[in-house]
Amino acid sequence: MSQIGAPRGRTCSRSPRSRTLRSVATLTSAVLAVTVLAGCSSGDETDEAAVAAQDNAPAARDRVADGGTLRWAVDALPTTLNAFQADADGTTSRIAGAVLPSLYTLDERGRPRIDPDYLESAQVIETEPKQVVLYKLNQQAVWSDGREIGAPDFVAQWRALSGRDTAYWTARNSGYERIEKIERGKNDLEVRVTFAKPYADWQSLFTPLYPKQVMGSPNTFNDGARTTLKATAGPFLLKEIDRKGGDVTLARNPRWWGQQAKLDSLVLKAVPRADRADALAAGSLDLAEIDRSAAERISLALRDARAGRNGAQAALAHGPGAASTPSKALRSWALAHGSDDEKAAEVKAARKKNQEAIDRYASAQNALAKYVVRKSLEPAYTQLSLNGESGPLADERVRRAVARAINRQELAESVLKPLGLPAKPPGSHLALAGQAAYADSSDALGDQDTKEARALLADAGWVPGGALRKPAGTKAGSEAERKEAEKKEKEESEKKESEKKDGGSTDAKKRNDDTASDEGLYIVGDDKPGDRRAAPAIGANNPGNGTGTLAPASDAARQSAALLARAEALDTGTGSSARAAQSAAKPDQGVAGAYAPRGTAAPVTAPDAATALGKDGKALSLRFVLPSGPGSESLRAVGDRIVRMLDAVGIRTEVTKVSDDSFFKDHVASGDYDLALYSWPASAFPATDARPIFAKPEPASDGSLLVEQNYSRVGTDRIDQLFDQAAGTLDEEEARELVRQADARIWAAAGSIPLYQRPQLVAARADLVNAGAWGLATPRYQDIGFKKPGSSNGAERNR
Repeated sequence: MSQIGAPRGRTCSRSPRSRTLRSVATLTSAVLAVTVLAGCSSGDETDEAAVAAQDNAPAARDRVADGGTLRWAVDALPTTLNAFQADADGTTSRIAGAVLPSLYTLDERGRPRIDPDYLESAQVIETEPKQVVLYKLNQQAVWSDGREIGAPDFVAQWRALSGRDTAYWTARNSGYERIEKIERGKNDLEVRVTFAKPYADWQSLFTPLYPKQVMGSPNTFNDGARTTLKATAGPFLLKEIDRKGGDVTLARNPRWWGQQAKLDSLVLKAVPRADRADALAAGSLDLAEIDRSAAERISLALRDARAGRNGAQAALAHGPGAASTPSKALRSWALAHGSDDEKAAEVKAARKKNQEAIDRYASAQNALAKYVVRKSLEPAYTQLSLNGESGPLADERVRRAVARAINRQELAESVLKPLGLPAKPPGSHLALAGQAAYADSSDALGDQDTKEARALLADAGWVPGGALRKPAGTKAGSEAERKEAEKKEKEESEKKESEKKDGGSTDAKKRNDDTASDEGLYIVGDDKPGDRRAAPAIGANNPGNGTGTLAPASDAARQSAALLARAEALDTGTGSSARAAQSAAKPDQGVAGAYAPRGTAAPVTAPDAATALGKDGKALSLRFVLPSGPGSESLRAVGDRIVRMLDAVGIRTEVTKVSDDSFFKDHVASGDYDLALYSWPASAFPATDARPIFAKPEPASDGSLLVEQNYSRVGTDRIDQLFDQAAGTLDEEEARELVRQADARIWAAAGSIPLYQRPQLVAARADLVNAGAWGLATPRYQDIGFKKPGSSNGAERNR
């Protein structure tokens, strides 16, 4: 379990070289989502793993109408327009992609490709004595103020991001610190970049490229570019940010030298994911990433339309009117027109309310039938992170036991198979299926194996009855035992006082008062959704699967005593009646009181302390932190499955559900968890971008850990060396092989376990083309538009 009071890891970086911003791609709720380059290093290798195709209704430009406005949902307005600052988000990246130069974009397999609108060529022209890259710029490329894009812009960006001037508040600068100098070539269209030491991922640099007016001074970099851009150079330009209305408007760039944008304007609208189904039904959006429930509703509307059912008929078939039967309708009519005036008024009000709901549903379904769902796999994967800083998971044998207990294939299928998407679990932490650097290295850890997981736990000292065994050297009547007895006596006294305050509620009353909650503290045994089967005990004479039980958590003192008293009816612990004492609740630690809903089967009797896994007098229990937001249902369902899998090998799990805002900042980043589910984006340049995520934590002078973005706090010197070697070779195949070797060692360390590639579901207007689920590819903004009337190219697959 997380050790309260133990030093927490700090996420500050240890050198400018490693300060790479690689934000969490979001959870299912996407609250934490931030866009980062996705893909792989260049090359033509392919992998046998299934790859989801793009689904963006491709259409030739001559079949796309000129003009129109696209309303595209984003999670929030950008806090900054500078993609190299720490608070840059997905909206920042989307704006940058449309209005700023990208020297390289990514194809459908995530491979970097030169963007000819900005570059004629870019290549390494010298390797000895130093690496030199020569960029030849498109002679028509100009900023929106008319100035040519050239060497001064490259120099300004290098100086701002090199880390040498600490006045620049940068968050992402890997690679720039390797540059020794930048100079003009034979003419203004050539830029020579000389590196102090070889850099394999040089193609990752200068994308996006900002004008020297932004990068030229700390003031313009730190503050000026947060709310406006002095110059742009893309198919669109920044027209307006309406913070009151929640819109960012991008307009067609009249100075654009490439193929003209098909749309007149592109409006990014801040719409929370939970509100997008209603916004689509209201007709206020044309394109939006959505969750599974919204996708299912659109698919249902399409099926109704194909079957000839209008919205009103759909409402009666599966909407608010579906529960009504002829007999119920007749009885309701009779009561509404009966002699009992009071009852009639009540029934009439209910009938009116129900009819309004039916009308709203009918209208929404009619509107949703105008959209289609486009789906692929995101360039990101969801992982189970195991915090190896302290507690049981500091032992790699316990981490490996957790990994061997989990059936990754089952988890991937539970999320992706219902959507018709490839459900093969990722075999790499550093690349996704279809990318050149991808190789399945999961054999370094092994597949699900309950017997092997139990053997690893036993080898680590976690054995049946271990919770009752005193640590070696502990004497009877020791000071520790005396303090423990005093603590139990105090807890019992405070429990009784709490019960008095609650009015001496009986167990029956507590059971009736129980309500389902989306947040709180679970000590998980067999009280999980899904299969419920009797749990055999663990031990030499009881070799069956182990089970946990609802029991007090070691940190339950932070929970409300009153709520814990209500939970007592569900407590089937080890026989002790002791309860944790009430103390001041810490903010964002989860809300106590997440109990089973009425009607849920009672948990089975748990094995007693003599058979529960333990070590040196402590039970084996891990704290599993999950987000509680309305968009995280799928993630929580995966968490439920993982808990059951861990139970099967005897690992008890304490599940705490916290607010989405608190989940990453207060728990994952700070190390206040044992297990957590969150996502990382893939990268086109894993040697650079993935290094801070898997770098070995280093101790700081204050006793904490410098973890960079390695939130599992698990790493090795050899992994760091392999990343450094991969980033320092100019042989592409050698770099890919070194990345694969690093990945195999990451698997063996068992700090994180990739579970599945995230589904990408996008609602789009049926006549919108060249937009949708791009998968690994970079959007080509100038090609997005609406089909010309009568055009069949780009027709949708209605789902």
